This record gives sequence, C-alpha cells and structure tokens, in this order.
Amino acid sequence: MESRELLTDGFTRIRELVEMSINGLGSEGLAYRPEPGANSIAWLTWHLTRIQDDHVSEIAGLEQAWVTDGWAGKFGMAPDPENDGRGHDPEEVAAIPADGGLLIAHHHAVSDRTFRYLESVDTNELDRTIDRSYDPPVSVGVRLVSVISDNIQHAGQARYLRGIVDRIL
Repeated sequence: MESRELLTDGFTRIRELVEMSINGLGSEGLAYRPEPGANSIAWLTWHLTRIQDDHVSEIAGLEQAWVTDGWAGKFGMAPDPENDGRGHDPEEVAAIPADGGLLIAHHHAVSDRTFRYLESVDTNELDRTIDRSYDPPVSVGVRLVSVISDNIQHAGQARYLRGIVDRIL
C-alpha cells in the first residue's frame, strides 16, 4: 500500500464518521449540548472540518476553502482564516448553524480538496519540513497524521453525542 492510499483511507474514515454523526439528525439534535459549556455535534463537525481545511490548505499551498469558496458566508461568519474554533466560548459554540446539509456539504468540499492533494503525495512530499519551530521539525507526513488524529477524536466525540441524542430526543 502506498502512503497516499493509507492517508486517503484515514481521511475517508473521518468523512464516514461525520456523515454517520449528522445524517438523519434534525437541528435540535445537531445543536444538543449535554451541559451549557459542552460542544455540540454541529460545532464538533464544523471545527474538525475547519482544522482539516486550515492545515491541509497550508501544506498544499492553497488558501482555505473557508475563505475562497465562500463557506464563511454560508455559515453567517466573517471569512477569517484564523477562526477554526480553538478558544471558542459557549456562545460561539452555540452560534454554529445546526444545519446538517450545510455541515455535510462543507465537510465534503474540504475533504474533496484533501483527497485531490493526496493524489500527488509521494515520499519526498511527506518528508518535506513545514514547521521548524518544533524539535524535531514537523514534516508534511507528521502534520497529516496529526490532522487525522485530531479529526478522529472530534468525530468520535460527535458519534458519542449522536448516541446520546438518539436516546433522549
């Protein structure tokens, strides 16, 4: 198996988890938070998609889809490429639209960009250093695995919430 195939499989699993978390769920379920400071399925899937968009766009030398493809406007937000959910307060979490179609479309658009980038990935690209502020410096391969790890964790949280929502709503 080629490295790009392995990475594509990881990002495909994220996409599948996002779909399983959202499909068939109404706005009440997507916005549900077990307590006021908790994250919702809508926020978790929006956030993991923003992280993927931010990190993979940087690696690929592209502007984020959030800005260039108008996703910020579709979410009713400013096209700030720095707004990826890190540091959001409870009000900002609640402000993410609980619209399953929008969330899925956003994730598909970003993951499609990721899949297109991965088609060109080879060993030299995976070994390319992209961040020297760490010791050891971070390569493209390490960053992609980091994105997969982060996304899988948040997608798992969304699946857990979906199980709760399916039982109580």
